[in-house]
Amino acid sequence: MLTLVSPWALLLLPLPWLVWRFAPPWRNRVAALRVPFFRQVSQAAGVSPEPGAVVLRRSRLQMIMAVLVWILLVLALARPERLGEPIVITSSARDIVLALDISGSMDERDFRTPEGQPKQRLAVVKDVVARFISERDSDRMSLIIFGSRAFVQAPFTDDLDSLSGFLDQTVVGMAGPQTALGDAIGLAIRSFETSEVDQRLLILLSDGSDTSSRMTPINAAGFAAQKGVVVTTIGVGDPEATGDGRVDLVTLKEIALQTGGQYFFADDEAGLEQVYAQIDAQNPRETQSQSYRPRSSLGHIPLALALMLILGTTALLHLRSRGQNQGAAP
Repeated sequence: MLTLVSPWALLLLPLPWLVWRFAPPWRNRVAALRVPFFRQVSQAAGVSPEPGAVVLRRSRLQMIMAVLVWILLVLALARPERLGEPIVITSSARDIVLALDISGSMDERDFRTPEGQPKQRLAVVKDVVARFISERDSDRMSLIIFGSRAFVQAPFTDDLDSLSGFLDQTVVGMAGPQTALGDAIGLAIRSFETSEVDQRLLILLSDGSDTSSRMTPINAAGFAAQKGVVVTTIGVGDPEATGDGRVDLVTLKEIALQTGGQYFFADDEAGLEQVYAQIDAQNPRETQSQSYRPRSSLGHIPLALALMLILGTTALLHLRSRGQNQGAAP
């Protein structure tokens, strides 16, 4: 589709005709030679005396080329463009942070596969989370891992393949053996400070109780609520265990309650799959679309044509004048 950026420029098309019609020709006084017996000389020559002003006449070719060149120049001034097909860009309207507990207890092999085989907790979590990531192709996501300290494993990105790659590199204990649940929430809040969207979701998975945070999980949840961060918590592991190995379900429930999120518990791979399926169903992808049409400027084409006409006409008139002068020579 062709369009003009400045169609008002077409109003200039009749300008040369208006100048020719209403503006008088340029007159210039020059010195002249006075000839005695001028009347008798003109009669002998068979010509009639006329006023001294001379208006140069152009040939038909010159007039046609001048009109075409003017039309092309005005068309270039109107800035023609070619509009491409509409392109729709879909971007995420929500940012999601995945916070995974990789403390020493995640090495326990008490999870069961659908076939009943024992499997490491973190291995199960990584498999399920990887499938969850692959299904959220329109969301921008970040990955936080925490043990004794919390770290950003992958900043916000919409390249979910690279995010899955960072998840694969995660191993038990790489962030320390303890559980810094409150620090993980605090780090997620700081990560959201760079986010430009209003909808912010933190999915927090832990199999233990907080043992090394500088800020308690409940206080961190209060700050998250103030910042508009919704925290969905997932408890895994053994709630009947003793010591640091016992998952603190009460705290996880309170975190979700304070931030307007949801709480889930899973004790095997099938249950964890169901938890993430519920999160996916209850938190559908939020997207915003922008469309635009690529523009290609075509203004150079009429300018090039006008230049070619000027050069071609000048060369043709020059050759014609040369031929006439050679023919008139004795």
